[in-house]
Amino acid sequence: MKSTLRISLKSGERIFVNGAVLRVDRKVAVEFLNDVTFLLENHVLQPEDATTPLKQLYFIAQMILINPEGAEQSTAMFRKSIVMLLNCFKNEEVLAELKRVDGLVTNGRAFEALKAIRGLYAIEDRILNTQEITPATVEQIRKEIAPWR
Repeated sequence: MKSTLRISLKSGERIFVNGAVLRVDRKVAVEFLNDVTFLLENHVLQPEDATTPLKQLYFIAQMILINPEGAEQSTAMFRKSIVMLLNCFKNEEVLAELKRVDGLVTNGRAFEALKAIRGLYAIEDRILNTQEITPATVEQIRKEIAPWR
């Protein structure tokens, strides 16, 4: 067993634990005594906010964590999306990190993959604003994720 993990939550805040959504009614500290898969509410991306290719990839990866029953389907969609993104991006830093993200998900470390994807948002912003990825490519990726919304 790993060391314990303690998380403080504010009143009304939600946490996603092993596929369950919990909301606390007052300020509370939760201590996890064993391995658990969780996401804090402020790290959960809503479908309507998945507006860029990397945010769409993030959304798919988070579904692996939030919905364990559908993890196989989410993982298949993740694989399809990561291949598409590796073919679309030309930025070496993004490509290297996407390969690392793919390895993290493959090794069951989707939580770490989410953190890595969030770290690429600023670069993606710059790329999209300079049209390094064509709008048609962005639209194709949006079509791919549409069934998940």
